[in-house]
Formats: sequence, structure tokens, C-alpha cells
Amino acid sequence: MSAEQVHRTAHEVEIAAPATVVHGLISNAVHWPLFFPPNVHVEQLESDGTQERLRMWATANGTVKSWTSRRRLDAAARRVDFRQEVSAAPLTGMGGSWIVEERGASSCRLVLLHDFTVGGDRPEDVAWVERATDTNSRAELGRVKNLAERWTRLDDLVLSFEDSVRVQGPPEPVYDFLHRVADWPELVPHVDRLDVTEDSPGVQVMSMDTRTADGSVHTTESIRVCFPEALRIVYKQTATPALMDAHTGAWSVVSDGTGATVTSRHSVVLREEAIVPVLGEGATVEQARRYVREALGRNSTATLHLARQHAESALAPW
Repeated sequence: MSAEQVHRTAHEVEIAAPATVVHGLISNAVHWPLFFPPNVHVEQLESDGTQERLRMWATANGTVKSWTSRRRLDAAARRVDFRQEVSAAPLTGMGGSWIVEERGASSCRLVLLHDFTVGGDRPEDVAWVERATDTNSRAELGRVKNLAERWTRLDDLVLSFEDSVRVQGPPEPVYDFLHRVADWPELVPHVDRLDVTEDSPGVQVMSMDTRTADGSVHTTESIRVCFPEALRIVYKQTATPALMDAHTGAWSVVSDGTGATVTSRHSVVLREEAIVPVLGEGATVEQARRYVREALGRNSTATLHLARQHAESALAPW
């Protein structure tokens, strides 16, 4: 039986930003779901600052794939090498490198290299992987360029926050309520419609119509990764409202023996060019931050209270 062929790809982009900024973006993989379109969720399993092990979920040609990778971070060389430990079919292996080449104090070139093998070297599978690699690489490089070239404003455009509710009851019914999103149109007043599929256990792909305080309806699409043992659900919106360039979040339930705390976390990148069209002439980034914080917090806190009511009524007295 002949060895599988090693296929190689290379992508690059010129970026008008300091090399250190670009290297910082590619080094912090935990933030990739917020910054990179294909990435849904990243769990850092191990890290010593130079070597790290990651579990990653991302879309490839419209499907959600998951794998485990090891990365080596070389800050001096501004390079990150990666190799998948367990690859998702049809891959049998994939690795590569991110390389930042300095072009001056405020410009650089970012190169992304991949090498991969495919089970059986079937032409249709090789073509599938090449298409997914090309699509995702272009999306990631374009996104790094977009973010890095406005790095001086990025702190103002990114916001993270959370809301929590105390539950006088066990944590499991709370998680159950959050997990059963198919029932939300009947249980959550601000959800008008919700369609969900779960082709892979624990990975939910959903489309939802949400009504805001002013009566307008926003359609969003999300991918959720569920961790029932940890009582945690993470998600990424793949289609966002106009004011948000990216939105990731998490639901978590923590028991302390006398009850539980359920928390909703949000991270958002504002779409700067949409601020005036959405909020009106003269609207500022600060006003957009408050608007998004209040809108997302209002809806998620309402859902938290409904989860609490569900849990407290399900097993009362606890």
C-alpha cells in the first residue's frame, strides 16, 4: 500500500500594521472565534507559554469539524507552527505554520502554510480539503488584515461582559433549559422563531428570530457547542445583526452546594461602519457599546431568569 501524498498550500497577505500586532493576533488562539470567521470555539487544554495543546471547532465547506492540535509559539521569530494530533475525516493529518515577515515599522507580510494528507488520496476528498483550506485561509488572512490595520481602535470596538442569576435549586434543570433551544419559541418571549439541527452530538446549528425592545426583529444564525458534563454551552453567531461584526458567548452553570449561579457571557466586535446607519447621525462608538451591551444583556438576562424559574419549579422544594 503506497503512502498517502502530502499536499501543500500557501497563502499570504500584506498588512499595513506592525509585525508585533499581527503576531499577537495569531498567537492568541482562544480569541480566534471572535476574530476569525471559520472558528467556532477553541479550548486551551495545555500551555507552558511556548507549547500549547488546543481543541478546536471550525466550519469547513459549511460543516462543523473538530480536532486537537499542538502549537509551538516562537515570539522571537514571529512564527507559530501547528500540527493536528487527531484530524477530522477525510484528513489523516494536517499541519503548517503562520509566519510574520516584518516589512518596516508599520507593515508586514503574513504567510500561512499548510501540509495535509487525505485517507486513500481520493480526488474528490483532496479537492474538498483544498477548497476548505483555501476558503478558510483567505477568510482568516483577510480578517487578520482588517483587524490589525485598525489595531489602534480595536480596544474601543471590542467589548466583553456577563450577567448572572442565582438559582435556589440544582444546576442540571438550568442547563437542560438552556440546552433545549428548540423549545425556546414557546418558553422565551423575545424568541419568535428558532430552527435547530444537531447532526453531531453536542453541536447545534441554529437560526433564530429575536425581538428587541423597540419591536424590531433580528435574524441570527449560530453554532453552539455543548458540554453537558461541565454544564456549559459556548456559541458563535455566524450571521449577526448589523451593528455587530462578530459575536461569541457562553452559558455556564456553577453549583455551590446550596444552589447554583447561571451566567451569560458575551464578546462582541462592533461593525464601525454600521454605527451611524443603525444609530443615526452623530452616533459614537461609546453609544454603540452601550446599545449592544443593553440589548444583549436584556435578552440574555431574561433567558437567565426563565431558566431559574424552570429549575426552581421543576424540583421545588429542593
